[in-house]
Amino acid sequence: MEFDLTEKQAALQRKAREFAEAELLPGADRRDRTGEFPAEAVAGMGELGFMGLVFPSEYGGAGLDFLSYTLVVEELARCDAAAAITLLAHNLCASHIFTFGSEAQIRQFLPPLARGEMLGAWALTEPSSGSDAAALKAEALPAEGGWRLTGNKYFITNGSRAETLVVMATADPSRKAKGICAFIVAGDSPGLKRGKNIDKLGFQASDTTAVMLKDVFVPSDRLLGETGSGFSQAMRMLDAGRIGLAAMAVGIARGCLEGSLAYARRREAFGKPISRFQAIQGMLADMATEIDAARLLLRRAAALKEAGRPFGKEAAMAKLFASEAAMRAAVKAVQIHGGYGYTRAYPVERYFREAKLCEIGEGTSEIQRLVIARELLR
Repeated sequence: MEFDLTEKQAALQRKAREFAEAELLPGADRRDRTGEFPAEAVAGMGELGFMGLVFPSEYGGAGLDFLSYTLVVEELARCDAAAAITLLAHNLCASHIFTFGSEAQIRQFLPPLARGEMLGAWALTEPSSGSDAAALKAEALPAEGGWRLTGNKYFITNGSRAETLVVMATADPSRKAKGICAFIVAGDSPGLKRGKNIDKLGFQASDTTAVMLKDVFVPSDRLLGETGSGFSQAMRMLDAGRIGLAAMAVGIARGCLEGSLAYARRREAFGKPISRFQAIQGMLADMATEIDAARLLLRRAAALKEAGRPFGKEAAMAKLFASEAAMRAAVKAVQIHGGYGYTRAYPVERYFREAKLCEIGEGTSEIQRLVIARELLR
């Protein structure tokens, strides 16, 4: 495994860092307070090619490797995790179409997503089915020329703004997971309604909504893959999604460390900077060590995926460790900042709230441990 980035990867990392610092960081705290979606920044991400990094150029993408994608996600999350999670959800939608769609479906739906001209969303979770995804209740009933979808989706990132959605629904509830199908659904479909942005602990600027489907007609050529293959498709997409979420967690943890380093050098107590106290140094050392370990885990998973080798266990390990390392880093960052860390005066208060989602999204830490253990015992 190579530890050094290629010149192309390093250049992309610099471009993402410069964009994030110039376009995301200045307004991140304000957007977190107001819930304003970073629409201009997301458009800028599309112009830079970030929305289609891993897709071939013939479909409007940049044709880069999966590690490059994680580099961009990390840099975005370091400054504004709401923008990063927008990209993660968009990529789940686009990648699902690219991975399981027919050539005709890919050519019709992927290019505008890859170019950032349209925003994508991925709709699996429902009010009563999260970790137990196979328990979803949205139904897909056969109709002349296609299907009619009815059901409610919840916690859908980009839910009110997506022009293209990949929606999972069951065509046969009696078959449980084997009855689930995946569909490409246009955002302007009659019968599809979106809720308001959910008031959340963090990620207020992320567009996270309910999506309600009532007798939504979907033409037969919008079914992805075979009937009943939707659940297995979704599980494969979650494997890849966990690598992206691990990169987001590393970016948040980096923000915690870098903010803490700057504060510890500047803040004085007992006549000297607090960076000279061993208690503070120990917290900084732990944060830096865990960030490096998390990054190595996610890069191993990304390398396995890029090579076409099994990576599910490694993705779960990366997501589990990175998300919990981000939470530990956030706790330490608030502690280092003392009373100021408990206020909105410094970004670490926002990082603290954002880090928690990393232990929940794309499968909770408990689910990751189950995935890892099952692979070990297989």
